[in-house]
Amino acid sequence: MESATIYQQADYLLSAHTLEQLPDDIGSEVAFAGRSNSGKSSAINAITRKKSLARTSKTPGRTQQIIFFKLDDAHCLVDLPGYGYAKVPLAIKQHWQKTLERYLLTRRCLHGLILMMDIRHPLTEFDQQMLNWCSLSNMPVHILLTKADKLSRGKGSIVLQQVRKHLANLSGEMSVQLFSALKRTGIEEVQTCLTKWFNYK
Repeated sequence: MESATIYQQADYLLSAHTLEQLPDDIGSEVAFAGRSNSGKSSAINAITRKKSLARTSKTPGRTQQIIFFKLDDAHCLVDLPGYGYAKVPLAIKQHWQKTLERYLLTRRCLHGLILMMDIRHPLTEFDQQMLNWCSLSNMPVHILLTKADKLSRGKGSIVLQQVRKHLANLSGEMSVQLFSALKRTGIEEVQTCLTKWFNYK
């Protein structure tokens, strides 16, 4: 089966407020992380070619659960709560920070992280913290510079090179690409990365 077809099979599985509500820690999953306004839900919908699979919102920080989308019996895409920007009470922020850390540290079937960065505001403090953690934990990470349609091709290429230069100082499997859910550019590239991590033939 072609990889594009695999991702079109994505279907909502469950939403977890706590780690105890997660599915069994078996099979393979790839998580999507990023700031609350980085276009994470739009990217998931573009990759799966399903317009309303992940709920998009004009209010940053709406995703307050770990949301699982099932591809088949052994593979899942995981939408993590947006970090950094959400206008939520401090107690909720602290709860989600701890839950996110525990998920990333303890989830054995997590095979990689797709990290979203708005191309106009890359490498924020939160992004760099996530990259440093991935480097130290030997977690593969692939960065999507989202909303690439907001910049000219030349300016987009400059940002791409800046991020590549930053990644060169970190250890581990790290890559980056331009991405636009609106223009549907970069979809095949990220699907190729997912397919490799999932070890699909």
